Amino acid sequence: MKIGFIGTGVMGSRMVRRLLQAGFEVIVYNRSQQKAAALVEHGAVLKDTIASLASQADVICTCLPMPADVQAVYLGLDGILANSKQDTICIDFTTVGVETSRTIFAEAVSKGVSYLDAPVSGGPEGVEQGTLTIMIGGEKAAFEKIAPVLAVLGKTIQYLGPSGSGSIAKLINQYLVAVHSVAASEAMVAGKALGLDSEQLYQLLKVSYGDSRMLQRHMDGFVLDREFTPGGAVKYVHKDVVLANQLFEQAGIEKFLGRFAEESFALAIDNGLGDLDMSAVIQPLEKECGVVVRREENPEPIKSTSSIQP
Repeated sequence: MKIGFIGTGVMGSRMVRRLLQAGFEVIVYNRSQQKAAALVEHGAVLKDTIASLASQADVICTCLPMPADVQAVYLGLDGILANSKQDTICIDFTTVGVETSRTIFAEAVSKGVSYLDAPVSGGPEGVEQGTLTIMIGGEKAAFEKIAPVLAVLGKTIQYLGPSGSGSIAKLINQYLVAVHSVAASEAMVAGKALGLDSEQLYQLLKVSYGDSRMLQRHMDGFVLDREFTPGGAVKYVHKDVVLANQLFEQAGIEKFLGRFAEESFALAIDNGLGDLDMSAVIQPLEKECGVVVRREENPEPIKSTSSIQP
């Protein structure tokens, strides 16, 4: 089985490495060839066009930034569907809208090609550990054929139903990511503005009912140490929550928190933070309140109840 992989950024490059380590033959293409060149050292074969990759691969994976990129790569004259062999199976790991997935699926069927929407959750660390959650929509027979490929990348792999089902599940996940990110930011900024030590507050919250994976991710990995190198950038979460909000409207919900989350991420982009990690959504709030949520240089030791003597 020869695997073609298009899009070797933060996530895609790590996926390619895992596939190579598992013994798959992988050919790669990236719009910026320099980003893909490093994978050649790990055994990948670099192609200079999408068409040349598509014509040789049995399975084609894509992991791209935006829905427009996915449409161009699949539907363009020099793209995947115009140049792939019949019975090729395409796996799109990108987070896109449901209609994008269904449009590409329909075009793929007309070409004798299978297309699965297969967005992932878990970030770069999830790829490296092989623990991604992978959400699949499309033909079940195609999903079953490429199960060994997905097993290299993910731990929780769910087939959810017809084309678009994976995209729906991922956007609901991203809705929660956005809303929880904003809520965690508000809580930490309010605590600091009201005189609490940020790290002590965080240590209390993460063992209380107010805990969330986004609170822990953002505080431990980024905010408290003021390190905002992206794992998932602000601009991509904004894109995701915009798409998720459209789904919530379609579901018939009239008032929902995602609209405020969308505004919060848009404000972060307006403040020049779009390329930073999603946790940087806290920075406009910090600016508004005149505080910075960070570790103190000489913090007071945090005592647990077990260390307090009666």
